[in-house]
Amino acid sequence: MDLTILYRGPLASCDYDCPYCPFAKRRDSPERLRADRAALERFADWAAQQSRDRLSVLFTPWGEGLVRSWYRRTLAELSHLPHLRRVAIQTNLSCRTDWLADADLGTLALWCTYHPGQTPYDRFLAKCHDLADRGARFSVGVVGLPEHLEHARRLRGALPGHVYLWINAAEGHTYTDEEAARWTDLDPLFPYSRHPHRSAGLPCRTGESVISVDGEGTVRRCHFVPSELGNLYDGSYRRALAPRACPLAVCDCHIGYVHLETLPLYDVFAGGVLERIPAKA
Repeated sequence: MDLTILYRGPLASCDYDCPYCPFAKRRDSPERLRADRAALERFADWAAQQSRDRLSVLFTPWGEGLVRSWYRRTLAELSHLPHLRRVAIQTNLSCRTDWLADADLGTLALWCTYHPGQTPYDRFLAKCHDLADRGARFSVGVVGLPEHLEHARRLRGALPGHVYLWINAAEGHTYTDEEAARWTDLDPLFPYSRHPHRSAGLPCRTGESVISVDGEGTVRRCHFVPSELGNLYDGSYRRALAPRACPLAVCDCHIGYVHLETLPLYDVFAGGVLERIPAKA
């Protein structure tokens, strides 16, 4: 079986203070961090034992995972498993990068976001060039707020040409056609992010070949639909895997709508769906 898993454990702390994020500068208690580490190790042990399946895993923590040693170690270890097709994580890239020396860079990938005002531009860019020099697979993105436009243009001009720069439409922001055109000049795929996608009743891969898993092992079809399909660790979720239509009116997050069968994004991102790298990047 080919199965894509979006994993999100208890971690909810971040070292950045982005005004558009509810988890900015949030601190987890020592107890919560221990719970997150235990949950991640349990998930990694489960994944290592699924040699009969072909797994792809994207870690989508509410906070920043790579500043925690257990995330760096887990990604490196999972990347060496032959039945893992892709292991990726969303990150602000504030962590060091030397841990990548222990990973299989043919399997591991990073989805990196640049947050202007949270980290020096030169520091972020240097880390991007370090990733490129190491041969790591990674994409880089920016939230499409008006005050970020010049930062994004500067970044696009300085990144290696093969690195895809994506733009996320800012939540709650309405773009005029003129504004949208500026962002589309940087990211030709920005129109997919500009407007929420109607999804009610439409076929989606989530719940069939894509699932969401939390720290307790509870399986849902995706992060945005609360109904449960079973539990990862007792195997009960497998009985629930089946084609199903989306129950929500719209889907406005890339990690959700990329799986809609009515959109061509599996072809657009062929080989790079989890790390958000287009096939022709």
